[in-house]
Amino acid sequence: DIELLKNFLANGYPVLIEKGYYENDYTGKNTWMGHFLFVTGYDEAEDVFIVQDAYLEPGQDLRVPYEEFINGWRSFNYLFMLVYPPEDEASILELLGPWADPDWANRRALDIANIEIGTQTDIDLFFAWFNKGTSHVQLYEYVDAAFAYDYAFVLYAGLGESGEAETIETRRPYRMMWYQTGPYWAYYYSGRYQDVIDLADTTLYETISEPTLEESLYWRALARLAIGETGNAVEDLQQTIYLNPNFAPGRDKLAELGVTP
Repeated sequence: DIELLKNFLANGYPVLIEKGYYENDYTGKNTWMGHFLFVTGYDEAEDVFIVQDAYLEPGQDLRVPYEEFINGWRSFNYLFMLVYPPEDEASILELLGPWADPDWANRRALDIANIEIGTQTDIDLFFAWFNKGTSHVQLYEYVDAAFAYDYAFVLYAGLGESGEAETIETRRPYRMMWYQTGPYWAYYYSGRYQDVIDLADTTLYETISEPTLEESLYWRALARLAIGETGNAVEDLQQTIYLNPNFAPGRDKLAELGVTP
C-alpha cells in the first residue's frame, strides 16, 4: 500500500512498481498497457508520488497524484519490487514487517481485492476480481482462483472494444494476458485443460498480430499434453524456444519429454 511505499522512500529506498496505464500505442490507438514505474519520492503537501517513467519522459521527475497512482497500480495487484545492497537486507526486512511473509502478504492482497470488489466499478471492478484470482493462485487455491477469474472475464466481456466511443473507465484491457498468467495456473491446476487452450488461443490470435507470446504457448502445450495431444504440445514448446531461447520452462519441459528444442 502507499504507506509502505512512503516508509521505504523516507528511509532512502526507491521502489519499483508495476502498473497499467492508457497511452497511444504504435497504431495510434489509446489503449491499456502494462509498465514499470520507479518511485523515488513523495510530496505530502500535494499528495503526489515523484516517479521516473522510462517510457513517457526518461530521466525526468514526474508527479503523480496518489489516486491516479493507486488506480494504475491496482491492475497489477499492487505488485512492488525492492532493489537494495545485500548488506541492507536486515533493514529491508524490518521495514517490510509482516509483508516479508509471503503468505501474509498474499492474504493481505486477497483482503484488498475483496474490499475493492465492493467499492469499484467498470474496469476497476474487473481488475479487483482478477486480483482476487491472482491472490488465490499465489496461495495455491486454484479452484477458488478459477472461479474469480471466471467472473473477471464475464466483466471483461462487458467492457468496450478499443476504438469504440467509450470512456477509459469502460475500455477493455485486451493486453491483460500478455503480462499476467494467473488464469493459466488456475485453470490448469483445476484440471480445466480446454479452458487453458481456449484462453491461450484467444490471447495468441485475437490480442496480438502474430502468436509470439511464449508464456501462452507454454501453457497451451501443458494443457495439450494433459489431454494427449503430444505432437501439438511439442510444437508449441519448440516455438517458445524459437521465440525466446532463454525461456527455461519450455526448454526444461522439452528435455523432460526427451525432445530437442
